[in-house]
Amino acid sequence: MEVNQAKQEHLLALKVMRLTKPTLFTNMPVTCEDRDLPGDLFCRLMKEDPSTVKGAEALMLGEMLTLPQNFGNIFLGETFSSYISVHNDSSQVVKDILVKADLQTSSQRLNLSASNNAVTELKPESCVDDVIHHEVKEIGTHILVCAVSYTTQAGEKLYFRKFFKFQVLKPLDVKTKFYNAESDLSSVTDEVFLEAQIQNITTSSMFMEKVSLEPSMMYNVAELNTVETEDEGTSTFGKMSYLQPMDTRQYLYCLKPKPEFAEKAGIIKGVTVIGKLDIVWKTNLGERGRLQTSQLQRMAPGYGDVRLSLEMIPDTVNLEEPFDITCKITNCSERTMDLVLEMCNTCSIHWCGVSGRQLGKVSPSASLALPLKLLSSVQGLQSISGLRLTDTFLKRTYEYDDVAQVCVVCPYMSRES
Repeated sequence: MEVNQAKQEHLLALKVMRLTKPTLFTNMPVTCEDRDLPGDLFCRLMKEDPSTVKGAEALMLGEMLTLPQNFGNIFLGETFSSYISVHNDSSQVVKDILVKADLQTSSQRLNLSASNNAVTELKPESCVDDVIHHEVKEIGTHILVCAVSYTTQAGEKLYFRKFFKFQVLKPLDVKTKFYNAESDLSSVTDEVFLEAQIQNITTSSMFMEKVSLEPSMMYNVAELNTVETEDEGTSTFGKMSYLQPMDTRQYLYCLKPKPEFAEKAGIIKGVTVIGKLDIVWKTNLGERGRLQTSQLQRMAPGYGDVRLSLEMIPDTVNLEEPFDITCKITNCSERTMDLVLEMCNTCSIHWCGVSGRQLGKVSPSASLALPLKLLSSVQGLQSISGLRLTDTFLKRTYEYDDVAQVCVVCPYMSRES
């Protein structure tokens, strides 16, 4: 959209044209059967049409390219390119021509001119050309401001501007979800799964060149969007990675804290930065677009002041036979604790050893490995419960039920042959 100032006769003419890739020419083939009244008339006309593909005249796409007929749509992440031409329409020489191009957005004004040096003189029927490029990083209203200043032969300095207003649209709708991993050893682990839903909300198809997650300094990432075969990994979306209009794809990533951060329990608490998505796509004839999300954040699961997890537990144990497990106790608070362990029997789980023993002082973010022995008096899948930790400094008690599950079998049960 062009907005002009008050009309004034100038020696120079300014023309601005957006540079975009052409599109394939399309036609609407009209066919009929030989026994119909037109006979083979339509077939002969299509064969004589220079825009059709020889041997495939009924195909809507032709061999010719069509130049853009209007400004078109500009989407976030694409590169805006424009051709600016200043032509001397007069019969006299013009001096000191300076062409300036600025892009005004809702938050800033950017200078897009390749050079700020003035052209010494411009003869009649000559022109000054410039091509500008800008990667669009904001949605909403944009105004391209083109200003031209020059000096006439009489020494008069003249100046005029033109405004070109356009809208930048959002090409993709990106939604993210976080899932905390669950394991047999603990109800919550430090692994995080990120699901990214990407929807094409434009009116044309997209070729998804790359969708990757750039993790923060605290995490390592593994992409779960390929299926491993004998030779190499194959994308779960197939060989042709096209996203049709209004179609949605789901991408999955697994993040694990780096060892130096996983050992420090206090660092993972609260809101943590996961990373950002980097999306690259191509549209008609290879026009590329790129979009990066802001830093993705999640609320880390709360472990309380003391976290108890299982490091080792057998898959199957025998009925009424003692078995060993290894617990890991981590101080997630910012103070030193003096812990006492109590083991309370349940209807199916019976602990072996002395209850109420001192574990000693545990510093902030420090961990303690604790081997324990127990047995089950009931067959089937049993929950390990009945552990209790007490901080003697604050007289605060922490109870842990359903820490893990174990399968209990009877070794004396004979099998029928």
